[in-house]
Amino acid sequence: MLRFEDVSFQYAEAVTVSHLDFHIRKGDFTALIGANGAGKSTISKLCNGLLKPTSGRVLVRGRDSRTAKTSQLSRFVGFLFQNPDRQICQNTIREEILFGLEYAVDDPAERQERCERTLSLFGFDGSRDPFGMSRGERQRIALASLLACGPEILILDEPTTGLDYQECMQIMGIIRQLNEQGATILMVTHDMEIVQDFAKRVLVVSGGRLLADGPMETVMTDRALLAKAHLLPPQIMALALRLGPGYEGAYTVDAMTDRIVERSGR
Repeated sequence: MLRFEDVSFQYAEAVTVSHLDFHIRKGDFTALIGANGAGKSTISKLCNGLLKPTSGRVLVRGRDSRTAKTSQLSRFVGFLFQNPDRQICQNTIREEILFGLEYAVDDPAERQERCERTLSLFGFDGSRDPFGMSRGERQRIALASLLACGPEILILDEPTTGLDYQECMQIMGIIRQLNEQGATILMVTHDMEIVQDFAKRVLVVSGGRLLADGPMETVMTDRALLAKAHLLPPQIMALALRLGPGYEGAYTVDAMTDRIVERSGR
């Protein structure tokens, strides 16, 4: 679905990412993690043609992003910005959803049908002004606008930043459901608990280079790797690692509680 082949990118004289090689497969739920300035947002923008590689190539469903138009790639790749206010530009939720559909769907009747279906799915009143709603609701509107277009790949740049716990779980619940229905997810995030709870695979970047690519549990319990990337493991994983033998795999609150009760009863 999405392949990086020896990809490098630089702004002016500053090299941002170097010699990246990885392949996002259909149905993957992959988290891209790294410290601030590691190159995560640059990588996300390379995925849909917003940025073009300085060298190497990015293939989106076999199409080379260097020659394909961003408008063509956007039919397959949806991009959710970290700040929904960089994405929302219309005066009502209905107009916002229809705005994206104008570029994705040629038939006006189908555009209207998709818009109404999306409004119903998210429980939105299409006449409401998105800018009078909370940050979490605006993020849901931005996500709804993307989903109405039916992209096969979703690139999410820090989708939970600025959200409270309930808003965060709402957004991530929708994203998980989409993945279960077959959508391919690449999520840039600094929230290690979100990575632990939702991602199946993790890419770790540092200084613009790929340090690791592996299953979530393998990567997130590698303390030396995370330290090299200037990252900390999720708190519950850190606790299990600190407790040592007997607590392997107790990486959720429920699992940790069960393990403590089990060991206390010996």
